[in-house]
Amino acid sequence: MTREHFTEADLRAARRHARMSRYTSGEARFHHAPEFGHPHRGPGAWGDPFVGGPGFGPGFGGRGGRRRSKGDVRAAILSLLAEAPANGYAIIKAVAEKTEGAWRPSPGSVYPTLQQLVDEDLIVAVGEGRKTEFELTDEGRAYVAEHEEELAGAWAALPKPSESATELFQAIGKLMGVAGQFRHGATDEQRAAAAAKIDETRKALYLILAE
Repeated sequence: MTREHFTEADLRAARRHARMSRYTSGEARFHHAPEFGHPHRGPGAWGDPFVGGPGFGPGFGGRGGRRRSKGDVRAAILSLLAEAPANGYAIIKAVAEKTEGAWRPSPGSVYPTLQQLVDEDLIVAVGEGRKTEFELTDEGRAYVAEHEEELAGAWAALPKPSESATELFQAIGKLMGVAGQFRHGATDEQRAAAAAKIDETRKALYLILAE
């Protein structure tokens, strides 16, 4: 299994995450991003900017929060692939949906783990280019069956988002939906007024945090 099994979009995402991690962590923690070498273990550049609780894998959760081991990322991928084949993007999306936004893994942790699982003959890449997906091998299915309780326990250990956090993200989603309408269906004056109002809201949110 070599890097050609990953799409160019996958490679670009990993490189982008590597660059971002160098700026956010202050050091190059992901030295081999193009070859999917070492997983990023610093603060998650794609992490949740509003929830400061512990994450469910390396690079997730708030700064200073407890970080779990790479084994949790591995468990998530294996359990999801036991349900159906998927590509890296679909896995990231599925984890976010399954955890109700509590964890959205970055390409910098997902793709190196996929590569590791391929090297262990637990999964295999099928298809080509953008249609490339990963599925369990016979060895992978046997592993999942043998470690069923362990994999289920990894999901159960996740912190659940609070009701207030859920309400916050729902409100953000509504705001993004309205803001998107200003891209094409508004005049320059309306867009300027909307930008000013959003900036006011941003400042008001900082004041709430300062209370």
